[in-house]
Amino acid sequence: MASRKLLTLVFIIEPERILLGMKKRGFGVGWWNGFGGKVQQGETIEEAAKRELQEECEIAVNSLEEIGTITFEFVNDPPLLEVHLFKSHTFSGEPNETEEMRPRWFKHKDVPFDSMWVDDRIWFPYMLAGKKFDAFFTFQGHHTILSYNITEKTT
Repeated sequence: MASRKLLTLVFIIEPERILLGMKKRGFGVGWWNGFGGKVQQGETIEEAAKRELQEECEIAVNSLEEIGTITFEFVNDPPLLEVHLFKSHTFSGEPNETEEMRPRWFKHKDVPFDSMWVDDRIWFPYMLAGKKFDAFFTFQGHHTILSYNITEKTT
């Protein structure tokens, strides 16, 4: 069985807009995404999500709603990436640019898919519609999806 790396991704979603961050360094540089990163030893997945949000755009949330999990397999590049997705409608503080991310609000209809991971076009509509889901994507490199599966959660 392949090893897994636990990661988080947080989205601040309001009725007409969503907060995304332009990744300025590291994995995914140059692409818009949610805010998140690695789960550190000794912290829960939700604690990691809150910490990463604070570190990457200087806002805080009291509560998060888990949307689902996306597992990514990159052919010939283990381990699997197990990304836990969260959303929140409320936050404190003002989104600020940090060394890692440059936050910006987008209207739901203006999400910049051409400057995002290619899989985002597939699962973002679930998230924006308020659906919960689990997904698995297999990539060749970082730009080619070989296969995927999305299962909507009913509870």
